[in-house]
Formats: sequence, C-alpha cells, structure tokens
Amino acid sequence: MKYSENIEETAELLPDYMGFIFYEKSPRFFDGDVPELPKSIQKVGVFVNASLDEIQSKIKQYDVQLIQLHGNETAEFCALVKLNNVEVIKVFSLDDTFDFKAIQSYETVCDYFLFDTKGQNPGGNGTTFNWQILEKYPSKKPFFLSGGIGLEEIRRIKELNLPIYAIDVNSKFETKPGLKNIQLLKQLQHALSS
Repeated sequence: MKYSENIEETAELLPDYMGFIFYEKSPRFFDGDVPELPKSIQKVGVFVNASLDEIQSKIKQYDVQLIQLHGNETAEFCALVKLNNVEVIKVFSLDDTFDFKAIQSYETVCDYFLFDTKGQNPGGNGTTFNWQILEKYPSKKPFFLSGGIGLEEIRRIKELNLPIYAIDVNSKFETKPGLKNIQLLKQLQHALSS
C-alpha cells in the first residue's frame, strides 16, 4: 500500500493484512502516513536487509504488527526482530532448484514463511513459480503464497492441498505500483469465498 485514500478504500474490504514496503529501491516504497485502520487489519512492514534499528523505528512509527524480511536475514537476526513483540515472516524466493533445508534454521524464530518467485528483484517480480515444488514442503508451519497471483490463479491455489495460511497479492491487483484496483480486490474476495 502506498496512497492514503487507496489505503482507506482497501481497508473497507477488511483484508487480514496490509503491507507497507520500507525498502527505498521498491516502486512501492512507503514513507507517508497510515490512516486509521480497523483493528482487525494487521500492518505488515516489509524490509530488505534493513538494520535492526531501522526496523524498530518503523515498528514504533507505524505500529506494525508483523515484519516481513525479504533479504538475506539470518535466523539469529529474525530472533532479534521477534523480541520487539511482532510476528516475523521470513521470505524465501523459489525456483525449481530450491532446497527446503534452507528453512530449517528459521523454524523456531519465525511465525510464518512466505514463498515468492525467484527473480531479478527481492520481490515484486509479478510471476508465479512452479507450485509443485511446495509438495516437498517439510514443515507444519503455515506459509504465505506470493508471486504473480491474479484472479485466474485462485482456483489452482484452492486445489493445492498445502498449509497455505494466506495469499499475498500485489501487481495483478494494481493500476500502478502501490495503487490497488478496488473492483479487482472485490472480485478476489468473491473468488476466495465461493
């Protein structure tokens, strides 16, 4: 999310989470004011290789409840972030060669994993990855599914017999980076509930 009025319109749909990207190289970089949100919506701060001080500063400034780490953060770093009374989502970028041993050291220090498409950017590549890879998922920890998810992918997601906790949607529901298309989001809600 990036634009105040659009944040308010999206909030009316009561999503479980709203993400705010605090990575300056992202076209969705957020440095504005977050309007008052319904209590049911949890704010997610998204970071890429940020310092602990920077993350703590944003937690205080924006009352962030979850921290999504998109960089090369270690399990030890995740544990330090978690001490700030937030939940931690550790992101892994997947391609056909991904080895799930990479998630083992994060099992006890993260609340969720997020699986995204391996691409040129730390996120926001707008394409799906081969979800069959997730059939090898060895953990019971719930995860977020991300990467190029649009309306046409919802049926396939529902057919996956996997512990998907939430889906993370972005580019296919935007008119420009950080500006959500409310009509498409309404269609998404309908598709998920039917």
